[in-house]
Amino acid sequence: MMNPFATKVTEHVMCTVNVVNTFESLQAHVVLDGDIKIQPGDEVLVQGAEIRVPYGETYTERRQATINRAGWLERKWTELTGNLEYMELLEFSFSEEKAL
Repeated sequence: MMNPFATKVTEHVMCTVNVVNTFESLQAHVVLDGDIKIQPGDEVLVQGAEIRVPYGETYTERRQATINRAGWLERKWTELTGNLEYMELLEFSFSEEKAL
């Protein structure tokens, strides 16, 4: 079994950053190079200055990304609390409606 208190492992990889700022869409995507699996608790930090894309344009750039891998204990904690926090996204209504 892995040591749950081990220090974090850091990886550096190249990535492609795609930012879209149009009427139809406002989005940003990062695609990591290689067959890299991101697991619960892992952190990905894209290096470089902030990207600002004028309205109506799309921008793609290659950058370096740093992946900070979560330890065993942090991964399990993230899985547990992530499932609980998911419930906060749901909205329930138990209002009574009277039939006419």
